[in-house]
Amino acid sequence: MNKVITCLILSCGLIGCGQDYTTWSCSNSPDSKFTMVLKKAVMQFQDRQYDYCGSLGPQSYFDAKCTVRIQDASHVFTTDSGKLVSNGKEFQCNAL
Repeated sequence: MNKVITCLILSCGLIGCGQDYTTWSCSNSPDSKFTMVLKKAVMQFQDRQYDYCGSLGPQSYFDAKCTVRIQDASHVFTTDSGKLVSNGKEFQCNAL
């Protein structure tokens, strides 16, 4: 019985229990907070929407219009550290 419960908990964690988005609180100074939402292949940040362009290692790239070189994307997000670089500005994000 414990194995079944453990397997359910692990599988739920791996697939997000059906949740198809993650909300993050991002800040680049003590008095600024911005909400960022990753929903499937779209990032919503500062009242704008950016498409997923691809990933290289731990970094995911987003832009209003993806180019051939994904490294040129305007937004780079590293999930593990919560670091977001948006048009050259660095933000620290925490999952809500």
